[in-house]
Amino acid sequence: MSLKHSDILTIGELAARTGVAVSALRYYEERGLVRSLRAKGQHRRFLRSDIRRVSFIRIAQSLGLTIEDVAQAFAALPEGRTPTAADWRAISGDIRGVLDRKIAELENMRDKLDNCIGCGCLSLKRCALYNAGDEAGKTGTGPRFIFRDGP
Repeated sequence: MSLKHSDILTIGELAARTGVAVSALRYYEERGLVRSLRAKGQHRRFLRSDIRRVSFIRIAQSLGLTIEDVAQAFAALPEGRTPTAADWRAISGDIRGVLDRKIAELENMRDKLDNCIGCGCLSLKRCALYNAGDEAGKTGTGPRFIFRDGP
């Protein structure tokens, strides 16, 4: 693959173009989300196409996705060539499924909260939001939510 000088960015140029700190770019590289080329003196150089990868990472994180979610999505991208629009559409479709599941979970929580506010039951035996079916009572007496990760 023959690269032109204009196809290559320094880590500082990539940071400036994407609004991501240099330290974050190093972290992304460490996690395998971007890959640098090494110039003389081991200076990192990135392909211009990495602007899209880093931008996608920022967008995904703003949507609540984790670095692990992004890494899984990027595993579908081709090695050795710039991802095409079709490659990005396929990844977006996968991410859409993740977002749809998160939306469904949030709507379910919202609906339970709507039923809970103003109920006044103060009963962990009846509470559908924090203790549906008195699950906490099955694990023992006392402040069960303190003894584990929470409700």
